[in-house]
Amino acid sequence: MNTTFTYTHSAPPTTDKTKKYPALFLMHGMGSNEQDLVGLVSSLKNKCHIFSIRGPINQPPGYAYFTIEGFGKPHRTVFDQVVKDLQSFIENTIEEFPIDSEQIYLFGFSQGAILSQSLALVMGNVVKGIVALSGYIPAFVKEEYAIQPVDKLNAFISHGELDNKLPFEWGVASKDYFTEQGANVTFKSYPVAHGVSSENHQDLIAFLEANIS
Repeated sequence: MNTTFTYTHSAPPTTDKTKKYPALFLMHGMGSNEQDLVGLVSSLKNKCHIFSIRGPINQPPGYAYFTIEGFGKPHRTVFDQVVKDLQSFIENTIEEFPIDSEQIYLFGFSQGAILSQSLALVMGNVVKGIVALSGYIPAFVKEEYAIQPVDKLNAFISHGELDNKLPFEWGVASKDYFTEQGANVTFKSYPVAHGVSSENHQDLIAFLEANIS
């Protein structure tokens, strides 16, 4: 596939070349890489295509998707571009791989969660579900982006109650916003900082297992 992104891809084993499968797109946090989240969803590798996308910006010890202007404020031009590029990436994979276009899921942690939520709002009901761990929705996305209907979206949003990087209240605000937009939201909180606890992992896998058909 022609893309500027570095990514990994795993496909379900099949002998039926006419069969189409759901697709799960993974987006990591700042300073990480495309290998970071794959292990969390390894139990789903026989059920769906899994694409894990590396952020395009060097951010030692890994990579980032966008740069930060201030607390909770991505650089707008950088953010706008990566949202556009990720949307194109997702649309191109739907065209080029045997993917069920009605079963598109986005999964992100931190920066990846910010993008998963923003992409869901931009792409609307093209996206069937999201898993957004410890993120937020930038104010300019809510105020200035062309928000599409998300009334068919299933969203799993979680946040650490002790998060010292992105405040817990931002996770609550994301839950409230998607609920107001008509999405079906599952919100979970955990007594942890900026990370994914074992309980969080179990809950998100249960959500995906229940939704991915």
